[in-house]
Amino acid sequence: MSNIIDHESLALELNRLKEKTWERVGDKDARHIRRMIRIQRTAEISARIIMMLCFFHWSFLILGMLILAWAKILENMEIGHNVLHGQYDWMNDPNINSRHYEWDIVSDAKSWKRIHNHEHHTYTNIIGKDRDFGYGLLRMSNDLKWRRKNLWQFITYFNLSLMFEWGVAYHELAAERVFIGKKKKNRVSTLSDQELKRMFFQKVGKQLFKDYLFFPLLAGPLFLGVLLANLGANLLRNLWTSTIIFCGHFTEDVQTFTEKECENETQGQWYHRQMLGSSNLTGPKWFHIMTGHLSCQIEHHLFPDMPSLRYTEIASEVQAIAQKHGIPYNTGSFFTQYGAVLKRIWVHSFPDKKHTPAIKTQ
Repeated sequence: MSNIIDHESLALELNRLKEKTWERVGDKDARHIRRMIRIQRTAEISARIIMMLCFFHWSFLILGMLILAWAKILENMEIGHNVLHGQYDWMNDPNINSRHYEWDIVSDAKSWKRIHNHEHHTYTNIIGKDRDFGYGLLRMSNDLKWRRKNLWQFITYFNLSLMFEWGVAYHELAAERVFIGKKKKNRVSTLSDQELKRMFFQKVGKQLFKDYLFFPLLAGPLFLGVLLANLGANLLRNLWTSTIIFCGHFTEDVQTFTEKECENETQGQWYHRQMLGSSNLTGPKWFHIMTGHLSCQIEHHLFPDMPSLRYTEIASEVQAIAQKHGIPYNTGSFFTQYGAVLKRIWVHSFPDKKHTPAIKTQ
């Protein structure tokens, strides 16, 4: 780590901001998450009723599909992701807590928490430690060896986006280890492969039954139309979720780290790494909600268990702290950041002409 940054001072300032923000957490945040859940449930029920009206005109099916996709995005991003991070555990609500919540995707919540909450948020962008960097499918930096399959990783990326919930389920399960037997010496699990398989297939079975059998069967002769609408809603949700997550993690300026660089890391250095390894998106309030406030990925990586509503409130203060210490604060519009993501995927699709490690500002 460089001596340019006063990491002790950085940690003190960010910790003060965190404490000051947590002092304000309370009824406003509880009302927000409960309101989001009411809106989401109303939208999902309305969407499924509207789909049944396609007997009168096919346009009802399209409208229902779009509303259902919106409801699924809201549940996945602003509700599920944030609840599973423990952002609302302080409410002591029997349903809105990280221990019991199960979200509406094929990935098992407990499996996701075991890997994502610990591995990704502890070792963010450390090559060899953070498996979220490229998801094992994409070469996103010259830290990784180029392989022939990277030539078509643009196609791989779009396929991953369409099937993102399945990619998450497979990835978080470390399925190449569980199903194929590619075991790594440094990877241990508290659960047996049999238990992981059972949980995986149990969750997948519930999701497939709900979206592709139960609700289509309720539609009777409209079975096929409702099934396709459910499929369309899931694909739209997957595309949105993947795009937002990639914009927060893989823009052109996001930095990577080696295990050696992060040895004996102090809290200030950890904060510094989170800021260098994340990107934000600008937009109106509704946009932040639809991203699950992951539009404030920098703030989320700094304080993952803080109620998401607070991220937009503290973003300007985090940016001021970053500027004071000379730390880049990567933020921009959706199209600017997404363009940077696509550029990164494209650039690393090809072998490096000359391997020149990126200069880090740590």
